[in-house]
Amino acid sequence: MPVIEEYVKADGTVVRRHTRLPAAARRETAILGMIVAGVFIFGSGNTTATGTQQGQERLPQPQATTVYPIKRPGWDKPAVRPTPTVPYPIVFPSSGSGR
Repeated sequence: MPVIEEYVKADGTVVRRHTRLPAAARRETAILGMIVAGVFIFGSGNTTATGTQQGQERLPQPQATTVYPIKRPGWDKPAVRPTPTVPYPIVFPSSGSGR
C-alpha cells in the first residue's frame, strides 16, 4: 500500500501522513468479498440423507477400486544388477592437479 507523506495543499490545509489503497483496489476487494460470501452461503449445503423411510434409498457411498499391494510390470522378475568384471579396483592416473 502506498504511503502518502504529510503535505500542505494550495489553500493552506495540512494533510497528515496516511496510506492509500492502490487504484481499483476497492472494486477488487468488494468483488472478492462477494465471492467469499457466496461460497459461505451457497457452499455450505448439507448433502446427507435425512429421514430414511421405507422406499427411500441412502446416498451412494464411494467404493475402493484399487487392489493393494500395487504391483508394477516385472514385479516378480527383478532386473539383474551388473557385476564388476575385475575383482580389484582400477586406479586411473591423475593429471597432477589433485582433482
